[in-house]
Amino acid sequence: MSESYDLIIKGGDVVTPNGTEKIDVGVKGGRIVALGNLESATSKEEYDATGQHVLPGAIDTQVHFREPGLEHKEDLACGTAAAALGGIVAIFEMPNTNPNTLGPVELADKLSRCENRAWTDHAFFIGAAEENVDELGELEKLPGCAGIKIFMGSSTGSLLVEEEGLLVDVLKNGTRRCPVHAEDENRLRERFSLVRDGADPTMHPVWRDPEAAVLATTRICRLARQTGRRVHVLHITSKDEMPILAANKDLVTVETTPQHLTLSAPGCYEKLGTFAQMNPPIRDEEHRLGLWEGIRTGIVDVLGSDHAPHTLEEKQKPYPASPSGMPGVQTLMPLMLDHVNKGNLSLERLVDLTSSGPARIYNIAGKGRIACGFDADFTIVDMNKEETISKDWLAYKCGWSPFEGVTVKGWPMATIIRGMVVMKDGELIGDPQGKPVRFTDTEPAQNA
Repeated sequence: MSESYDLIIKGGDVVTPNGTEKIDVGVKGGRIVALGNLESATSKEEYDATGQHVLPGAIDTQVHFREPGLEHKEDLACGTAAAALGGIVAIFEMPNTNPNTLGPVELADKLSRCENRAWTDHAFFIGAAEENVDELGELEKLPGCAGIKIFMGSSTGSLLVEEEGLLVDVLKNGTRRCPVHAEDENRLRERFSLVRDGADPTMHPVWRDPEAAVLATTRICRLARQTGRRVHVLHITSKDEMPILAANKDLVTVETTPQHLTLSAPGCYEKLGTFAQMNPPIRDEEHRLGLWEGIRTGIVDVLGSDHAPHTLEEKQKPYPASPSGMPGVQTLMPLMLDHVNKGNLSLERLVDLTSSGPARIYNIAGKGRIACGFDADFTIVDMNKEETISKDWLAYKCGWSPFEGVTVKGWPMATIIRGMVVMKDGELIGDPQGKPVRFTDTEPAQNA
């Protein structure tokens, strides 16, 4: 009697821990249960992946979906829809909403808002602040919590943690890896006079110069060493930070973004103006190439989109009154697949940066690789398909992308989450059924 499955993915080039293999994938109960030749098996559903690559589901561990409080920019429904359309199976959302996510009430509210609205699986960071520092060790264990986020550079409400004693207290309270926005607030304040009275957006990386990043990254590496706490430094933008990070890889992991790998100053500011404005900033070509060297040498562990949308009206304000941030969750995979086709990295390295890397850094349970027993999460892509990123395709509530009009080679064809085909051929399928992500180092142990 032949084996029966809920779903069989047939005919694709499947990227597994063994390499890229032309095999079938059998799914039952939301998990991968078979890899190999399943020609004689039966299934309730079949996906023909002929001519396509089947990747482990891509995970975006840095997004700002703006809900609650800022839903005019984005919300959890639109943000996760955009993620699914872009081939993303899970997102980690940041705490600088209104109110800030500082405790169990705000976390529970976000998780509740995702029920029957989130297209992808999800988890939420709790922000470190002076008022919750003594509770962080317990807060990080809450189901649905991705960890504790530290803002060393200015953010909203009380989320800025710049005083060294408070930083040490935050790092001492807990054990999970802490993501960190590393810009030196004192240097930013000192240099704000360069742009205070109005300036061209090309001044953004001059004001927020590489030294502001180097100072903060050096500091957080030193404090991680002092306290023995693992940290994850977000959106690295300068070549100057790479040697510092390389010297601390036993405690420190590293993220960069597709934007910083693709755009460079001054050209992006001359073309896009304030729509290229984000923190830390897009820097010149020397630094962009330095980031690629960090990927080539293995210093960079993960890619995050830092999806941080603002409305067209907000972004059109004169610099520096214009807010920093750009959307990116939907374009992360198309941009990076194009880089694969251009020879800037291998497809296997991209999988490491978007699937196994996030799982390794955050101890995600059951995600990040195509292996028996893991969640049946897949990003299925056509490496030969050329598409132009268009406004009509974007699901963002803000309605724009800095990459509109850009033609890429390599495109997400399907997003499958826990065995459910959520997106196929550019269309969302069914109803939102995203669930909280599970973590192996969260206590008490969460049920599957």
